[in-house]
Amino acid sequence: MKTVSILLILLVGTTRVSAAQHDHGKHNADSSRMVGEADATMSGPMSDNAMKHLELSPARTATREDSTRAMEVVRQLRSALAKYGDTAVAVADGYRMFAPKLKQQRVYHFTNYKNAFMAGFKFDPAKPTSILYERAADGRLKLIGAMYTAPKRMDMKDLDERVPLSIARWHKHVKWCVPRLGHMDRWLEKRDSMPVFGPESPIDTRAACRAVGGMFFPSPMGWMIHANVYAGSDLATVFAHEH
Repeated sequence: MKTVSILLILLVGTTRVSAAQHDHGKHNADSSRMVGEADATMSGPMSDNAMKHLELSPARTATREDSTRAMEVVRQLRSALAKYGDTAVAVADGYRMFAPKLKQQRVYHFTNYKNAFMAGFKFDPAKPTSILYERAADGRLKLIGAMYTAPKRMDMKDLDERVPLSIARWHKHVKWCVPRLGHMDRWLEKRDSMPVFGPESPIDTRAACRAVGGMFFPSPMGWMIHANVYAGSDLATVFAHEH
């Protein structure tokens, strides 16, 4: 099975993947587009339509214990990431660039599929699902942090035990209408100046999605959170909602 299919099944928890019935090349391209769209919509202020497709863990008042636990996660993650300034080291340790054919990504995810699988069962701050890089002015990839993931059906208590909900708001993408597999040309389709598909679409019901010939995903991806541990020591910055 292709790595993109593995990512969608084990990492972000796609509810239905019919790769066996479709051309793998087309499926991989469609899957990559979904993840690219998700990343793009989280890169800045979100529209009202985008907010329809996002579920956040509830906000809570932080305690001293919460801050201490979160800082320990940051400490362990920074220690684990120290050697990955060079992406070649990350690749040697089993991390693979997700969607390498997608150019001009705002954030590049190097994913370890073993870690993605294990994150479904236990949390290890030193073993993130993905290492995150951004393109520097000189063209090189600059290490900025990591992404943790969790199964989409995980309850708030278990998410809080991983990274305190008062410090970090986990998010997952919901109610997506996407083009049917193999119809990537439809990603650019618009009606009334609004995207028909993806996280900026006003469509958020199965019936409306069916009416435009799309596939509806109530919850296409699991819980995730980015830890921008090289953005400073302020926890609000480290665990900012934006990718």
